[in-house]
Amino acid sequence: MADPVAEVPSWRFQRAPDRLVVDDVEVALRRDGAGETVLFLHGVGFLRQWLPFHAALTERVDLIAPEHPGFGDTPLPGGFRGFLDYVLHYDALLALLQADRLHLVGHGLGARLAAHMATVYPSRFASLTLIAPSGLRQEQEPLIDLFRMTYDALHAAQFNGREAAYADTYALKGFPQDTLDDVADAVPHALLTWTNRFDRRLERRLHRIQCPTLVIAPEQDRIGGTTAAARYAELVPGSALVTPAGPGGDPSSYAVLIEQPAEVAALVADHVDSTTKGN
Repeated sequence: MADPVAEVPSWRFQRAPDRLVVDDVEVALRRDGAGETVLFLHGVGFLRQWLPFHAALTERVDLIAPEHPGFGDTPLPGGFRGFLDYVLHYDALLALLQADRLHLVGHGLGARLAAHMATVYPSRFASLTLIAPSGLRQEQEPLIDLFRMTYDALHAAQFNGREAAYADTYALKGFPQDTLDDVADAVPHALLTWTNRFDRRLERRLHRIQCPTLVIAPEQDRIGGTTAAARYAELVPGSALVTPAGPGGDPSSYAVLIEQPAEVAALVADHVDSTTKGN
């Protein structure tokens, strides 16, 4: 079979989103593929584009990839201040799409949001995949303060120092527009996490998750912390923990879905398939 990632046409990297109005918020959303429906919740960075990871997933699933309110090309509504606002927003979006009993996937901050959604609506999702999840306290690790990093340091942390090879994933329009986009995305990120770096309430609620859960843990996550993924796997009942190897023998990174899109997409799609066999 041909490699779906290798055949992605260049225009799909900056594919224009569709627009869907959800409770007066005009959401930027991209959708493609066929099969089981998967909602993908992005993390911080790599926005405003259709990535090889997305394209690889659409070979096997019906992928819905919105941009959260305040991130990318979706405006931030007044009054949005916490994760519950985003959980309720996505409840409304899924109702509008008439999507029920679907599969939920999140990366980084989006994985933290996905975990919140699966605790609030434990019977709604057929499966859950958390990729490099963040937001849980790690007692043995120093605090990672993303808000004190320069943009160069942030990009280096995302890729464990290999960022130069992937500049097109975070520099789409050139200076100064890319910098302005980064600043705009930092506002909702700060609203969610500035005083809420670690979520003890989420820790206490993770036992409510009922669906089969896969946690994909980078070998060295300089964004969410190296032990955060293992902590999620410990607290979500019956979850599986997988750690992909990095490129060229180097440790895999927070940007594992950028550096190894086909491998991570296959892990997600295989998990989706494993939960639907016999149904």
